[in-house]
This record gives sequence, C-alpha cells and structure tokens, in this order.
Amino acid sequence: MSVLQGKKVLLGVTAGIAAYKTASLVRLFIKSGAEVQVIMTPASKDFITPLTLSTLSKNPVHSTFYDQEEENELWNNHVELGLWADLMVIAPATANTLSKMTNGICDNLLLATYLSAKCPVYFAPAMDLDMYKHASTLSSLNSLQSFGNIMIPATSGELASGLVGEGRMAEPEDIVSFIEKDMLSKLPLKGKKVLLTAGPTYEAIDPVRFIGNHSSGKMGCEIAKTAASLGAEVFLVIGPSHQTVKHSLIHRIDVTSAEEMYNACHVYYNKVDIAICSAAVADYRPKNVATQKIKKKEASLSIELEPTKDILKSLGEAKKHQFLVGFALETNDEKVNATKKLTSKNLDLIVLNSLRDKGAGFAGDTNKVTIIDKNLDEKTFELKSKQEVSKDIIAQILERIS
Repeated sequence: MSVLQGKKVLLGVTAGIAAYKTASLVRLFIKSGAEVQVIMTPASKDFITPLTLSTLSKNPVHSTFYDQEEENELWNNHVELGLWADLMVIAPATANTLSKMTNGICDNLLLATYLSAKCPVYFAPAMDLDMYKHASTLSSLNSLQSFGNIMIPATSGELASGLVGEGRMAEPEDIVSFIEKDMLSKLPLKGKKVLLTAGPTYEAIDPVRFIGNHSSGKMGCEIAKTAASLGAEVFLVIGPSHQTVKHSLIHRIDVTSAEEMYNACHVYYNKVDIAICSAAVADYRPKNVATQKIKKKEASLSIELEPTKDILKSLGEAKKHQFLVGFALETNDEKVNATKKLTSKNLDLIVLNSLRDKGAGFAGDTNKVTIIDKNLDEKTFELKSKQEVSKDIIAQILERIS
C-alpha cells in the first residue's frame, strides 16, 4: 500500500507541452489510492483536454472562478479547494506560473488556490533550456523553496524546441516516487520498528477441536495499518484470522497457538522500538493433546488444562529500550484490574476496554477505550470505529516517545 493511500491530491496543470503527461500522472495517483481533483489554467487546455483529466480523476476539472450552468453561475471556491487537499502538486510548472507564485500574482483559479493552500505544495518545473537557466527562473525556484514549497527537479533530455538539456519535467512515475519518498521521510514513525500481536490463539484439544475465543484481529490490524501509514516497519504476529492487511511496511507472521505467538514475539522483540500486544491470547491450553479425534460418549468429558506462557509478562521482563503497550479486556473492576496489569507486567501503557460498554470488544467494527500510562495518567475516548481508535492509540504512544 502506498503512503498516498487515502490522501487528497490537488493537481495544478499549467500551459506547457509537458501537460500531456498529466493524464498518466492522474492515473498513477489514483492507482496509489489517492483521491484527485484537477485545476487547469485556461491556457493549459490547449495541451490536454479537461474531459481527459476529468474522466481519469473521476472528478470535475476546475479552471475558472465561475462555471456557467444554464442561467446559474457556480462559484469554484479556491479556499475550499486549498483546504480540501492533503497535498498540492503543480505539474508542469511553467516559468510564467513560477514567477506568479513567487510574487503572489493571483490572476487565475490555480494561483488563488495555491495562495490559499495549507498543505505541502510540490512543483515540477518544465520549460526550455534557456528559460530554465535564466536568472529570473532560478530566482523563482530558490524563492519558492524558501517559502517551504518542495521542488521536484527537472531532468535533462530532448526538449520541445529540439534542444537537449535541463528543463524537461520529471516523468510521472518519478514524480509519484519523489512525493512518496518525501512524505515517508517526514512521517513520525519513520525508522521505527513495531512488534504487534493480534487476533486469538487456538489451543488444540485433538486434531479437530480447539480452545479459542471470539477475537477477530480487527483492532490489531487497524493499529498495524496506522503505524505503517506513519512510516513504521511493522511485524504483525497474528493468530487465526480472516483479516487481510496489505502494506509494504507490514510483515505478517501467522501463528496458531500461544506457544507459537510467544516464540515469534521473542524472535523480533530485541530489534523493535515499540511493542503493542493486542492479541487475545489463551490463558490455558490442554495439558495432553489427543492424537486422534475424541469420540463423543454419554459420560462427561474432563480436560486437564495448564497455563500458557505469559507473552506480555515475558516481554516486560526482557524490556530494555522498548515502549511496551498491553491491552486489557475486562468485565468488572475494569480500571483496578487494568492498573494491576500495567504495573505487574512492566508496561508503559495499557489500553482498557470493557465488555460492559456497548459497541466495544470482539469482532465488531467499533471500540471504546481508556488509555492509562505508567504514571497512571488516563484518557477515556468515546465510542469510535476501530480505525479511529487505532489512531488515538498511536497518537498516545507518539506523545510519550517524542
């Protein structure tokens, strides 16, 4: 999954021959999972049609401040467009547009939106060799970067004039790659490694039956996706689950039993910065596992159980530099029990949820949590989607490790 997944990209197209490449650029943004809106300068329509970019982006293309619709005029609100975007990309950025951006000239919708944008702004210069080397253009490039804009450098190659040299707009694939790398380098968990447990464990009774629980792994998978989206490399140790997680930074390690989860955790624990144990690990397992299916009899059946290894406690005992987070699912005396677990297992943070809270717990799409740290400072959150809860949990971790 790309770091652009779910991002809102505002693409500004100006009047250069490289505008024809924006069709491919829009497709690549869409393929990366981004939502795209396009603003064109009026003159850029001579190089590529709004219909092409509208079809590819699946959104209307904006060009002027007012759209004529029969007898009504529809205002294209440049402020709303600027606030909508997570990032703005101006490609191609001609010498004319660069100069106007530098000097605050606001004579079209694209420039008005640029001046209103609160998001990061990337620009990809594109012009002929002599224009690119002109002192006024070089001044514009330096000024725009000093304002905080991010330049995607032009490349060398054959230009529209027939000259060969610098000024050619970066290829669409390179533009997307540049933006992804730049975004990743600025993410708060970039360079961090996270161990995450999720889902249930199944403890075999015989080759057919097992002791398990209702955990689906949804909460853990959402935390994994959130951590990866913020730049972390995630080692997801997950019990039997139908959940799917697709992200280049998430390494999925499938396990079945508590013993397998214990062993997998200790393989990765020494090299991670953060460990989050959200799995619902079985506390007990059958002492003796039958090699053949146990046949049903009229008499009652007794199964002797023995404790499984306490994964969270073992990680707390082995903790050196790691920030360790545990989960507590309780049905009574919730905060008392969670606080005891926090202390006894040497945790830095514990996430408490109660089965008495409607919408919390196993299998559902929502959760309601209270987060308590080792100083016993606590914060309770309202019922939210598990995706939003994962963001709250990661935010609380970041607040304490930054």
